[in-house]
Amino acid sequence: MPSLSLGTRLAIIVILGSITTVGAVLAVAYKALVDDFEELLTEQQLVETRRIASEVEQRLELKLDVLSESAAMMTDGNNLHSLTELNYQLNRQSLLRSLFPDGLIVFDAGATAIAENIHVPGRVGTNYSDRNHFRRAIRSRAPTISRPILGRTTGVPLLSFLSPIQSDENDLLGFLGGTVNIGQTSLIPEDMLKRLRDDQDRFKVIDIENFLYIEGGPSPGKRVQPLPEPGEDPLVDAALSGITFGTVTDNSGQQLIYAASHLEDLGWMFVRSVPYERATAPANDSFLNFLWISIAISLVIALLGFFASRSAVRPLDRMTETIEQMAQSPSSGQRLDGKGASETRKLAAAFNQLMAERDAISTMKENFVSNVSHELRTPLTSLNGALRLMASGAAGQLPEKAEEMAQLALRNGNRLHLLISDLLDFSKLTAGQMNVTLSALPLAPVIKAAISGNTALAAEHNLSLSTEGLGEQTVFADEHRLRQVLDNFISNAIKFSPPDQPITISVQPAAPGFTRITVSDRGDGVPEQFENELFERFSQAEVGTSKSIKGTGLGLAICRELAQLMKGRVGYFYDNGANFWIELPNYKTEGITIDESAGPSS
Repeated sequence: MPSLSLGTRLAIIVILGSITTVGAVLAVAYKALVDDFEELLTEQQLVETRRIASEVEQRLELKLDVLSESAAMMTDGNNLHSLTELNYQLNRQSLLRSLFPDGLIVFDAGATAIAENIHVPGRVGTNYSDRNHFRRAIRSRAPTISRPILGRTTGVPLLSFLSPIQSDENDLLGFLGGTVNIGQTSLIPEDMLKRLRDDQDRFKVIDIENFLYIEGGPSPGKRVQPLPEPGEDPLVDAALSGITFGTVTDNSGQQLIYAASHLEDLGWMFVRSVPYERATAPANDSFLNFLWISIAISLVIALLGFFASRSAVRPLDRMTETIEQMAQSPSSGQRLDGKGASETRKLAAAFNQLMAERDAISTMKENFVSNVSHELRTPLTSLNGALRLMASGAAGQLPEKAEEMAQLALRNGNRLHLLISDLLDFSKLTAGQMNVTLSALPLAPVIKAAISGNTALAAEHNLSLSTEGLGEQTVFADEHRLRQVLDNFISNAIKFSPPDQPITISVQPAAPGFTRITVSDRGDGVPEQFENELFERFSQAEVGTSKSIKGTGLGLAICRELAQLMKGRVGYFYDNGANFWIELPNYKTEGITIDESAGPSS
């Protein structure tokens, strides 16, 4: 991210971290929700199947209890009643008949049927001692229930209930039996079956010994049906595998949550299943609520993170602004504010220490330049005076060649004198020791004097100096320092103007209460990339003219400082040539403060 600021990077990191964290929490939360609802739904199915098994077991116990109570009525205490009396007793027991709608039978002690309330051909006289439940009953003399069997004479699937008939001395006299045709009569209450038979819920009763559906087979209208072959019904396979609960996918691809409970007395398994969507639907609803809350929290975290990151880098931004100001005004002597985090304070302290060392070096350099300039000025003044006397013939007429050399030496001496004066002036300006005397100053005499002083130099380069708009304008300025600024602007125009082109000094109103003096030439102007550094010290732009003379690069910087001392400002613009201007307050606006950030008016 090379183009992004540090604050933006921190904000992005915080936001991405928040999104990643919340996303991970959401993923874990959703998985936990689905698991919880799946576990809850599985537990519900287990409870339901156990309740059904318990209900069936209670109904079986009820049948056995009533059958046991009725068995005592089949004897006189010593022997079984007569057949007539037995038939009478079987027919008068209405509760017993309702509990065993498929027949009541009286057996003798050898397990041979001797009486029945519903006639079935061939049943009376048939011996059943080979049946397992009869063997258990004879051996234990306790009420017994058979596993699902086929009736020996009826050929239908049924449950056989036996209760021993005993004498007063506990001798076994016979058995009272009842049958329930499980192909027609359900042991599960009808209201419970109706609730269990839902369009999506599935309920099955499986006989695991005979591999039969007792309830819930695939063929409607048939109660008892054979189980499918292994692999044909995944739900049956899962229930018979010994795993009493879990998930399974049926042949249609629907995922189911199932639970199974085993009724040991009958060898039946009660299996109930519901679609897996029953667990994911409430999980999705809860997850959506959690999602919106998480999004809101994420936004809050992101905003807090953004503001925190911006707050963390704000001291760095302030430092950057201060450094940029220091770069634009190296002599401002600003320092960084050491506030904020420890890293920021350390950076500010290190930079301030660096600036202190720089200022010390700069002060030493300026003092050195000032001292050297002062030391050079005195002998240079004497040297220039001597050269001037020689060139004027005060020491006698010089040979032509010697006179040319004296004039050359004088010109370079004067140039050197100007350079030293610039260095001294700038040293004073930097040290705050330059004094100006502001007063009402008519412009016409000052501009005319500047033109007169530079006419000879202009003539050497075939250039002319003229004025525009010059009238009775009066400004509030220092005459000597204004002349210094105008001389600098005019000499630069002469240096960089093409031959035979006019140089114009124009005067016009500027911002309210100010007058602008503009020196315009017809040169190539200042390179665009150099305009921002034009009035900085030691700055020079080469424009390729043969008249370009190297200097100190301080002239325009001195002009800017002098203009500010006179409560004015300087500037530059290009319009068919270079245009350097200075704006000064009119005399009637004495003491006005100029906004240095305002751009020049054109």
